[in-house]
Amino acid sequence: HQKIFDKITKVELKILIGQYAQKYYLKDKMQSNLTETVRNYKKYLPQYLPLPHPSPRNNIWLSKNRWFENELLPEIQTIIKSELKK
Repeated sequence: HQKIFDKITKVELKILIGQYAQKYYLKDKMQSNLTETVRNYKKYLPQYLPLPHPSPRNNIWLSKNRWFENELLPEIQTIIKSELKK
């Protein structure tokens, strides 16, 4: 995976989707679980943006963590729009 990122020189923000990607890139910097890692996403900016996997299997996670959709998702959309303008 790192070989791909090495070839792409303008990547400033890596979106880490799901726990496997977060474990791979964040290693010991990850919080105690996916929820806490996503909740503390600002700790990983501007290099990484940890997100839950958008799988339908995660609907339970989304229903238990309404803060993600209500508070965090609009902020994430702003971050991504800002990155796209660079």
